[in-house]
Amino acid sequence: MNPLFERLMRKATRLTQVGQLQEATRAIQRALGGAADEGTRATDRTTATPAANDDARVIDVEARFVEPATAPATAPTPETPPAPPPPAREAGVEQWSDGLFAHQHRPIAYKLFVPGTQAVGPRPLVVMLHGCTQNPDDFAAGTRMNQLARENGFLVLYPAQTQHANSSKCWNWFKSQHQQRGRGEPALLAALTQSVIDAHDVDPDRVYVAGLSAGGAMADILGRSYPDLFAAVGVHSGLPSGAASDLMSALAAMKSGPSAAASNATAGPGVPTIVFHGDADGTVHARNGEAVVQAALAAQDRAATQVQASDGRSLQGRAYTRRVHVDAHGLAAVEQWLLHGAGHAWSGGSARGSYTDPSGPDASAEMLRFFLSHRKVAVAATH
Repeated sequence: MNPLFERLMRKATRLTQVGQLQEATRAIQRALGGAADEGTRATDRTTATPAANDDARVIDVEARFVEPATAPATAPTPETPPAPPPPAREAGVEQWSDGLFAHQHRPIAYKLFVPGTQAVGPRPLVVMLHGCTQNPDDFAAGTRMNQLARENGFLVLYPAQTQHANSSKCWNWFKSQHQQRGRGEPALLAALTQSVIDAHDVDPDRVYVAGLSAGGAMADILGRSYPDLFAAVGVHSGLPSGAASDLMSALAAMKSGPSAAASNATAGPGVPTIVFHGDADGTVHARNGEAVVQAALAAQDRAATQVQASDGRSLQGRAYTRRVHVDAHGLAAVEQWLLHGAGHAWSGGSARGSYTDPSGPDASAEMLRFFLSHRKVAVAATH
């Protein structure tokens, strides 16, 4: 390990223990900015750009959950047991807070929305993964998911990709070390999600993940890698798990759709999946949305027995085709929305955020409807 990196991370740990969170954050930022090996990066503005030698920074350590809090009156002694996770937010007080989490020596910032509505028992959680160049605030504004959370009483977690991990702040969905359970970004995002479940009285059977573009691709990876954590997945303008293994194959998949070999390479049990994709998307070809649907159907434990198809038009004039694959129990196993004439943008989103198409239909509301109709089924964890 780089000595400077190790020294700064130890310093950040000590500062966290005594409640000096701003100083701890600065120490982590210094460690990431100056101590880790940057390597050589390939740059392309139209897609994700990987940071070199990423695996070298994945080191097994105990995860730590850090949130803004009042500093303790006295620093803990070596004999003092670690502090428990922060308690669930007080009912009636809406929270839109910043947090910092670390797992396997990989820190990640996030924002968490906790509605002020009175909770009756544990509440659902939706994890939202932004697209390239975006951040949690931008994604929250564009999708208006916090407004739905306020109205329906669920929590929303927005992890933030760093420019250090990817120069365009894309999730690294196209690198093999970020496509597997227990490694890289999937392990980090799953650990962060579990920490929020534990700290905020979340119903573990109603945890969902959705994303746009690179975030949609990573959401599909999470659903495949952690079916024991997520009850359903939403993929908007994204790509299927296994669509690429490096930058060149990522560019090819984005342009033309995944190859047959890549489409057949996906493994792992499937979870209920809802897919939105514009048929005029010039950034991620619509064949990728179809591939997500087909992979989800192939991975379902309960076979879809019926397809319900309908054409419609949003109030703002956007035409679409909706297909629902219903299983033997009458539940929607996979739902697909093909948006006619739509490009690379969140359908029905607000113009206050980037990469949104206000002409609808409302992807956030439809994803939420689909999510809340599903609870997690018992599946064996894949290692």
